[in-house]
Amino acid sequence: MHTQAATLLPAILHTAITTQKWFDPMMDKKIKKVTTTSPLLEKATFPIVGIGTSAGGLEALSQFLGNVPPDCGMAFVIIQHLDPTHKCILPELLQRDTRMKVIPAGNRMKVHPNCVYVIPPNSDLAIRKGSLYLSEPLSLRGLRLPIDFFFRSLAVDRGERAIAIILSGMGSDGTLGLHAIKEHDGLVLVQEPSSAQFDSMPRSAIDAGLADIVAPVAELPGRILACLRHLPILPIASEPEGVAQKDDLDNVFTLIRAHSGSDFSLYKKSTVLRRIERRMGIHQLVQISDYVVYLRQNSQELTILFKELLIGVTNFFRDPPAWAVLQEQGLPALLAAHPEGRALRAWVAGCSTGEEAYSLAMLFMEVMEKIKPPAPFSLQIFATDLDADAIDKARQGYYPANIVADVSPTRLGRFFVEDGNGYRINKEIREMVVFAPQNLIMDPPFTKLDILTCRNLLIYFSQELQKKLLPLFHYSLTPGGFLFLGSAETIGGFTDLFLPVDGMTRVYRRVKDPLRAFEVEFPTKHPMGSAKSEDEKMAVLPTNNLEAMVEHTLLQHFCPPAVVVNTEGDILYISGRTGKYLEPAAGKANWNIHVMAREGLRHELISAFTQAALSNEPVLRRNLRIATNGDQQMVNLTVHPLGEAETMRGILLIVFMDVAMSSPLAPVAERRGGRKSIPLANLENSLQQSHEELRIARKENQIAQEELRSANEELQSTNEELQSTNEELTTSKEEMQSLNEELQTVNFELQSKLDELSAANNDMKNLLNSTDIATVFLDNARHVRRFTTHATRIFRLIGTDVGRPLSDIVTDLDYLELETDTQEVLRTLSFSEKHIPTRDGRWFSVRIMPYRTLENRIDGVVITFTDISTVKMLQLKLEAALEGKLSHAR
Repeated sequence: MHTQAATLLPAILHTAITTQKWFDPMMDKKIKKVTTTSPLLEKATFPIVGIGTSAGGLEALSQFLGNVPPDCGMAFVIIQHLDPTHKCILPELLQRDTRMKVIPAGNRMKVHPNCVYVIPPNSDLAIRKGSLYLSEPLSLRGLRLPIDFFFRSLAVDRGERAIAIILSGMGSDGTLGLHAIKEHDGLVLVQEPSSAQFDSMPRSAIDAGLADIVAPVAELPGRILACLRHLPILPIASEPEGVAQKDDLDNVFTLIRAHSGSDFSLYKKSTVLRRIERRMGIHQLVQISDYVVYLRQNSQELTILFKELLIGVTNFFRDPPAWAVLQEQGLPALLAAHPEGRALRAWVAGCSTGEEAYSLAMLFMEVMEKIKPPAPFSLQIFATDLDADAIDKARQGYYPANIVADVSPTRLGRFFVEDGNGYRINKEIREMVVFAPQNLIMDPPFTKLDILTCRNLLIYFSQELQKKLLPLFHYSLTPGGFLFLGSAETIGGFTDLFLPVDGMTRVYRRVKDPLRAFEVEFPTKHPMGSAKSEDEKMAVLPTNNLEAMVEHTLLQHFCPPAVVVNTEGDILYISGRTGKYLEPAAGKANWNIHVMAREGLRHELISAFTQAALSNEPVLRRNLRIATNGDQQMVNLTVHPLGEAETMRGILLIVFMDVAMSSPLAPVAERRGGRKSIPLANLENSLQQSHEELRIARKENQIAQEELRSANEELQSTNEELQSTNEELTTSKEEMQSLNEELQTVNFELQSKLDELSAANNDMKNLLNSTDIATVFLDNARHVRRFTTHATRIFRLIGTDVGRPLSDIVTDLDYLELETDTQEVLRTLSFSEKHIPTRDGRWFSVRIMPYRTLENRIDGVVITFTDISTVKMLQLKLEAALEGKLSHAR
């Protein structure tokens, strides 16, 4: 009976599956309204500016911070390539150029506005929930990408309030991070390459088409503040508000369609409005009608807006766990399904610059090398995108050096060839991919596909368009083919068309014969003359077929009542009269069996339902007493999984069998009689033991196969060693480049510090000379360390006397105790002051004091000589006059 019901189910199913709600992570972002005069957003969501720079960056940073108002309301995080073994003095140097507080970034440090944070040496920096997190880099030297690392975390943490700036530097660090900033609607600014000491990093960002603003570094702060002050006030909703705004938005769509031939009217209105808002902020426009006028007058802006709406953001092996599922389950399943060999077909829709397509090709090569199928297989990949410029870049197969953040060294050496400052896909991989421009909405799809990847594209489409594309994808795939979506995308309510391969990723397999009929609307199909009702579309049971009518009669009159449900308990089909067991719940209609089950049945139904779904075996519950319209009924409940066919996986058949009511003791006797006898239990134990032995034997067989694989891997080690030698040479080159950048940064810092010390030395020299006080500095050995010009009038000092004992220098002082007093000062750390005459009649106040360093350490003495000759002569004259008066008085 169960088999018959399973056979008839595809022919008589006519109940729809509950549609899931679409999830779009970008819909959660609510842009708050700001005034056109205030540069600040709310304090809790203030913008954070990430600044990436390398060689030559100190000068650019000084110019930038010098033009930032101290109360700008933004926080700045500086990421620079630093020598991991050298103490960073960058905060100290930058503090001279700004009144904002400049501090080294610390682990778990909260970011505050109007502050500047500097990455410390030998660290990677990330931001989460407004706090900075430090981590040790994977390698001390070599090609490290701290700017990309921080920009990616900044994009996720701040979204549209993330601002990224690329200043002077060598290499291409930061370009991949800018992709993430753009994907999350952040703002990207780049220093004008002609004004940078090293233009590699700015040019890499500009060539990638990621720069919103390119200007000299001194102008960048003003451009940022202008964008924040002129943010237009647009409602971020599914539909624009007001007839006038709808008309303006339609005008934008019309202008873009006339300019590029592409229609964006079926894109999510929130996405379109957000992109328009960014462009209006850059051009300091407030009303969308003003932007329509600007578009009509500037065709270049139409091109830029077209590129903005395409959102061409991608990278190699994006979302690695999903690619791992495709590698470990998807591709091996395709190979196993065709033991005779086959030319597989794949379509990468929305391929952008080709990273997804090349990733799939590399994955296929790795699976082929691992499995080594005896039959010949090949993979033809069709990669399409609306952006012709992105297709041209994808055809070239050339990518910057910072792809090492996404591509492992093994894959880099196996599938790439180093070319200048980047890497180029090798010929073997490039020949597997055919790139072509295509409009997914308007152009016909590829068919007879084994793999279809459409990642992070559906999230930008409206639900109406998504509901048209998913049946189209089902039509394009062959039975058992794989659909690969992005991490934020789902199949929604089309659970009859695709089955998940892994519950944690977005890899699905096409259902051969769906339980429901879905109409496929082709992009080139003409509108149908008359629309069929839902019942007409779903009705597939013939009424003029004698066999079908007989089977239908048997089901209605001689089979027990039953229902077919999915894993969520939603009722898909009802057979027979089930009113005694199920009843509609009060309130909004809900066709879920857990809600509709009558009293006495619900608890046992949940238990049996869960057990059958987990074990994939029938579960029987006997003698359940349920209440039916004021009476009671005994029922046997059977939950039977329909998992024999792939199309029925996850479907359960629930059968209700009435049991005649007997005496109160009858159920007890039946339950006792239903207990398993001892011989039967022994047989079951024996069977369980046999199953365990079989499992162990299979495990040993698997271990033996793994040992054979390891032997094969050892044979391949020679080739890998040769590849590793090439990788080591490449690493050495990268380390030299990284070291050169770090030395450039350290050299500039030290040069700045040297200039500062030279200026301080000049100031000190002029100060000492202007005081007209002779000064001699001695070290702990009482050797001359330094002296002023006035000291040469007392000692016969010349420049070469530095380092000689002061006692060796000829002096005019009549001060034989000078050496002794100096030793005593060093011993007691108490100063000494005496009036000493010279042989030519001058007098000096000699003051000897300990020399203390900034670390409060005694490192010699300082002897100052103040000329008191005039005072001493007056004193002697006064003493002589006083003595004369006393003599005369006698």
